[in-house]
Amino acid sequence: MLITTTDTLSGYEITDYLGIVTGETIRGANFIRDIMASVTDIVGGRSAAYEEEVGAARQSALDELTDRARKFGADGVVGISLDYETIGGRAAMIMVTATGTAVKFQKI
Repeated sequence: MLITTTDTLSGYEITDYLGIVTGETIRGANFIRDIMASVTDIVGGRSAAYEEEVGAARQSALDELTDRARKFGADGVVGISLDYETIGGRAAMIMVTATGTAVKFQKI
């Protein structure tokens, strides 16, 4: 399945718009990651543990989006948008939402 943030697929013609599809995930960081992130906040630098968690959340949301598009009978999803929110006390959880339009297409 082809997925893209653009509204078109180069080399393909969209033949049918099937509807909006979404994928959501909420992931929390564990206690050890919180401690390591706190240290990073104090001394500076990147938090690999949180970066890994954000990447996993994004992939999970995109996987769910493509699964839902397949149920529509889609060949792909265009116009994908990703939204990130922190929730919970101390923003200990991250919610990622992926939204796009399921489409049918044919090669030009």
